Amino acid sequence: MKFTRSKPLVHFHNSHAQTGFLDRIFVGNEREGPDFNRRMFDEDFSMIFHYSNRNGGDLFQLTTNNEGLTERLFANVHTQYGPHNLDETIREWTEEIANSLIWAGKAFYHLGEDPESDDVHISSFGPSGVSTVFGLTFQWLPRRTERHWDRDDEEKSREIRFLDRRKLLRFKMPKVLRKMLFRQNKTLAVLDKHQHGTINLHPQATHENPNPTNHFDFSVWRNAQDLALYRATRATGWNGRKHDGSKRSDFFDCHRLIRFRRNQLILRDDILKQLGLELTRVGKHFSAQYDVRVKANEQLPSVEQLDELEARLSGEEAAFSEVVDFCYKT
Repeated sequence: MKFTRSKPLVHFHNSHAQTGFLDRIFVGNEREGPDFNRRMFDEDFSMIFHYSNRNGGDLFQLTTNNEGLTERLFANVHTQYGPHNLDETIREWTEEIANSLIWAGKAFYHLGEDPESDDVHISSFGPSGVSTVFGLTFQWLPRRTERHWDRDDEEKSREIRFLDRRKLLRFKMPKVLRKMLFRQNKTLAVLDKHQHGTINLHPQATHENPNPTNHFDFSVWRNAQDLALYRATRATGWNGRKHDGSKRSDFFDCHRLIRFRRNQLILRDDILKQLGLELTRVGKHFSAQYDVRVKANEQLPSVEQLDELEARLSGEEAAFSEVVDFCYKT
């Protein structure tokens, strides 16, 4: 086993690792692929920004005591879609963090420096194997095979990389949402596992009876699954992409939509708060008094506005169309 002090390994995937018992304690088991309901929920919940009714203008407000350093940090954030202006960078970065939090519960970024050009860059790396023990943050890397397109594959031994916490940005899922999603995803996992369970309920055809009669009522199966889904997603407000209103009232749909959007905004605001705190912390590496805060501008919807809208809906003072239009506002 190697012990090193280095920057994190960015492109690491469990599928190339040879994990033993000790490795699984730190690395754990990654989800190999999203299941049906869980994948849909992850995609829907991570869309914390909508683009309809956008009238221009900045979406975010920055407060900082060092504008030059703030611009330098944000200008060197490596997001999925490349460099943009400051406002678009914050939006894309927030969405990227949200995706990681919903998928893995945490997100990590590393502040790298180029000593020759004095440039900095902030890039993401996977949370797999990253732990903090006794104030030391390290990345546990099991024995693995590194694939190369231009040369032979390389076998790597087990390694523990101690990381410089001053250059790490760590984001966590808000506690209230983490508990909520944990309970919901347990039920979604069961529903996904038995999604095609009706296949086993068909009687087997035989030579004597090639068209056997099936007395099983599949509508009861579907209703039971729908009921389990709605009960599991009551706290998050997700509708499971079920748009057939024959079983639900408009009040039901609107209250659920408000609840789902509120949870998205809670996640959005918490990420923006963490963004300011983490950038402030790593920015002190360049300026001891550095401080920056990020928050949503008034152009974006707020939790308080949703609470007021829900109260008016309960008092029959808000139309269903108003709820839908507001919840799909940017």
